[in-house]
Amino acid sequence: MLSRFFKQPVCPESPQSESDTLTEPWRKIPWGCKERDLQVVRDYKPHNEELEQLRIMLHGPTGSGKSSFINSVDTVLQGRMTSQALEDAVSQDTFTKEYRTFKIKRSGPGTLYPFVFTDIMGLEKETNQGVSVEDLKLAMSGHIKDGYNFNPFSAISVDNSCYNKAPTLKDRVHLLVCVIPAASVNLQSAESVAKMRAVRLAARNIGIPQLAILTKIDEACPQVKADIKNVYMSMYLKKQMEVFSDSLGIPVKCIFPVKNYHSEIDPDDDTDTLILSALKHMINLGEDFVNQQ
Repeated sequence: MLSRFFKQPVCPESPQSESDTLTEPWRKIPWGCKERDLQVVRDYKPHNEELEQLRIMLHGPTGSGKSSFINSVDTVLQGRMTSQALEDAVSQDTFTKEYRTFKIKRSGPGTLYPFVFTDIMGLEKETNQGVSVEDLKLAMSGHIKDGYNFNPFSAISVDNSCYNKAPTLKDRVHLLVCVIPAASVNLQSAESVAKMRAVRLAARNIGIPQLAILTKIDEACPQVKADIKNVYMSMYLKKQMEVFSDSLGIPVKCIFPVKNYHSEIDPDDDTDTLILSALKHMINLGEDFVNQQ
């Protein structure tokens, strides 16, 4: 099954041929309805009285855009460019070193949205680099506190001050999101794929719902770079999503292509629409999970 992960051609630099472009979008998305989608997010409140916020954990290879996605969501909800999660455009190694939860402010003073994002160290292909699968398992179960500096050589010990010996529902992860660049789907090593698959199975074993985000879609496909509304007209992106689904087992309906904010200085409605589409599904899946606890 993993062999399919490495054989898909990259999107051509030249304009795509007619066979690369679908005549109809294969997934419907409500372009022009940003304000409606924003209101859905603004109105959300967890129904489970034990919780104030859903906890969404992002994981994936180094440089996949996890921190950028957090900042992009923050940008959409604030209506201005933000950079709450630190990003790095130079280092090839993971820039995020510690376990950290990011809260997003509402427009009113002192109020927060009822969901948080947990950013973690990237999954490196080498065994002794990046966050360990064992640490991820413990984090998903709520055993790791904010501020823990990941050690690629060993998992957190119960004696560590950042080890939570008695996690409650609010400490646990309520949704796991795998983040990977669209053009890198066919470039991931077997070791990286195995790590991502191990994390997925660990989440399954404790019942945590999962979805995936394909980032950098504009860099992956010139058709989308020309007009982001072509995202579901691109045969290349559709194939990438299918290959990713076959490799990790995440259903295509749970994979969302997005463009994170990178060089822009002002938000864009169409970029926001894709981010909101992914965010709404995250909230729905997380809400379903906590209501079953």
